[in-house]
Amino acid sequence: MGKRTIVAMPGDGIGKVVLDETIRVLDAAGFEAEFVNGDIGWEFWCNEGNPLPERTINLLKEHKIGLFGAITSKPKDAAFEELKPELKEKGLVYASPIVGLRQHFGLDICLRPCRTYKGNPLNFIRRGIGDTIEEPEVDVAIFRQNTEGLYGGVEWSDPPQQVYDALMTHPKFAKNFGHHPKNEISVSTRIFTKKHTERILRAAFEHANKYGYKSVTLCEKPNVIRETSGMMYKMAQQIQKADYPHIELWNTNIDAQMMWLTKNPENYGVIVAGNMFGDIVSDGFAGLIGGLGFACSAQINPDTGIGVFEPTHGSAPKYADYPVSIVNPIAMVESACMMLDFIDENDLASKIRKAVADVVAEGKVRTYDMMKMSGRPDVVEKGAASTKQMADAIIAKL
Repeated sequence: MGKRTIVAMPGDGIGKVVLDETIRVLDAAGFEAEFVNGDIGWEFWCNEGNPLPERTINLLKEHKIGLFGAITSKPKDAAFEELKPELKEKGLVYASPIVGLRQHFGLDICLRPCRTYKGNPLNFIRRGIGDTIEEPEVDVAIFRQNTEGLYGGVEWSDPPQQVYDALMTHPKFAKNFGHHPKNEISVSTRIFTKKHTERILRAAFEHANKYGYKSVTLCEKPNVIRETSGMMYKMAQQIQKADYPHIELWNTNIDAQMMWLTKNPENYGVIVAGNMFGDIVSDGFAGLIGGLGFACSAQINPDTGIGVFEPTHGSAPKYADYPVSIVNPIAMVESACMMLDFIDENDLASKIRKAVADVVAEGKVRTYDMMKMSGRPDVVEKGAASTKQMADAIIAKL
C-alpha cells in the first residue's frame, strides 16, 4: 500500500503535545504516512465562530482517517464571552466539534477498549480471601453508540411553543411539569433509532465473536427508561438469539454496573450502551487500568471507511502551559494503534503495543500519574518522566 495521508487534529491544551509525541512513535515504528494539520477546537471558535471549520471537514472527507488530540469545551455563556467582539452579534452558539465530527460523518460506532498493563502501579487491586491482595486482569471492550441519545443535541431552554404544546400532550409532562412557566423549563431529548441501535449491538456481538469474548453486556436502564433502553434490550435479545446464541447476553443497569466495577471486573468482556451510559461506564473501567492516561478510543463509520481516533481525556489546559510537558501520552499512542488496526497495519500496531507494555512492565520510566504524584510543574525534577521521555522510552523499545 502506498503512503497514506492522515489528518492530524491537535485541538486544544495537551492535545498538541500528545499528538506530536505519538507521531514520533509512529515514525519510529516504520509507519509511512504524511500528516496534514486539521484545524479544530477552541481557538477557532473564539476567532472564527466555528470550532470545526469546513476546511477540516473537507480534509477528512478526502483522506478518511484522523488522529485527534483533545478539545476544550465550556458552557454556553462562557463560550459566548470568549468570542471576538465582532462575532458576538451573529447569533453563534458553541457546539462540541468532536460531537460535530461524529454526527457529520456518521461515526456512530465508538470502541473504547480497557486492558490491564502488567506492572502498572495504577492497576486496580482488591482484598481477597484471607486478607490477600488480588490484582484482577481487566480486558473489556466497550461499544458506545456515538451519535444519538443524550448527546444528540436536540434540546431547548424555554422550548418553542409547538414543542411545548407537543410535550403537554404527554400525561406525565402535563402533570409533573405543566404548572411550571415555559421559560423556566429546559428540555434535553434522548433519541434512539432502530437502525443505529442495531448497528452498535451488532458491532459489539461481532467483536465478541471475532476475539473470543464469552459475553456481551448491555449496560442501560430499561427498568426506568423503558422506551429507549427498553428498545435496545429487546433488540439485543433478538440479535443474540438469532445470530449469536453461543455468546451470553448479560443485562446490567448503569448504576449497578458502576457499583460492580470493583467487585468482579475480570468477568466482563464486551459491554454495549447508548451514548451517555457508554461514556460513563468506559470512564469507570478506564479507572481500573490506570485512568484516562491509558484510555483510548475509535469512532468509525464502517460504510464509508472514515475513522477518527482519540484519547478520551480532556485538554487539561493548565498542563499545556508548563515549560516541560508532564502528561502521559500512552492513551494517544494506543489510539494510534487502533488507527493502525483499522487500516490493516496490524503488525505495526502489535509492535507498538508491545513496546508500551515493555516500558510499563519494566517500570523505569513512569509519568507523574503512574508515580501517583500531583500534576505539578516540578514532577520531572522529582523523578517523573516527561511526555517526551515516555515517548522516547517507547521508541527505544521499538
